Amino acid sequence: MKNVIEVKGLTKKYKELKAADNLSFEVKEGEILGLLGPNGSGKSTTINCLLSLLNFNNGSIKIFNEEMHPNAYDIKRKIGVVFQDVAVFEELNVYDNIDYFCGLYINDKRKRKKCIEEAVKLVGLEDFKKFYPKQLSGGLLRRLNIACGIAHKPKLIILDEPTVAVDPQSRNNILDGIKKLRDDGATIIYTTHYMEEVEILCDRIIILDKGKVIASGTSSELKNLASSKEKIVVEIMNLDKKHLKEINTLKNVKQVIYKDGNLTITYDKGKNNIVDLMSYFKKEEITYNNIFVMRPTLNDVFLELTGKELRD
Repeated sequence: MKNVIEVKGLTKKYKELKAADNLSFEVKEGEILGLLGPNGSGKSTTINCLLSLLNFNNGSIKIFNEEMHPNAYDIKRKIGVVFQDVAVFEELNVYDNIDYFCGLYINDKRKRKKCIEEAVKLVGLEDFKKFYPKQLSGGLLRRLNIACGIAHKPKLIILDEPTVAVDPQSRNNILDGIKKLRDDGATIIYTTHYMEEVEILCDRIIILDKGKVIASGTSSELKNLASSKEKIVVEIMNLDKKHLKEINTLKNVKQVIYKDGNLTITYDKGKNNIVDLMSYFKKEEITYNNIFVMRPTLNDVFLELTGKELRD
């Protein structure tokens, strides 16, 4: 796949603070790239530099193999942006809002009408075309915001937390719509504070912290970065200190915590650990209730790399 975006050595300073610190990355054609990072990591600065809304100190940005700059209107016509803050006209209904934003790119009325109808269908607003923004729920309003940003069928779409504070039905609708956009050939940069959305949507992930790329790869590749490879949680009562000490010496065990009837064992390798544990329980005639095996999550990796939860 060819690169839609190429960023090399991007540096943006605010006095002594480097919001982007020698950033280099690329976005492949037809992929959904998750751009993650705690607050203040440089995500917004990076996106604004990509769109030439900010001047930067050093580096280069190419989009569609052309240098990006403030007057690169031919490039900007191929980009759709949906910012976190909803930006629609209160005095226009749903259909007319989409028509206005689509009309900034498409003059032909017949072609524009077709694009509007497809955008309405994509976000599931068929029954709300005559509604005004103040009549819409928060979830429907975010769907409208997305439709306004993608109706002109951009080849590159930047979605900045499009599912913040929406109901489950709207979230599922939005996520399905994003998959459809990718399947139709769009390249997407996606930011979110919901790690489960990253797991569902993103083909590849970049984690930023303090203006730097600290990790990148697929979900599976990033999970392999976790120092802890597996956790086993056992519901078990009255486990004595002798057993805890012996469990701590089992192969691959990194940490043992016993609290409120739950035994949590963290391993630094993830192979045959439950077999060894079951063998020990059988030998010691230890009875237990439920047992759960958990692999490292993306959130575990994110916390380990940045020291923060994604929602922090």
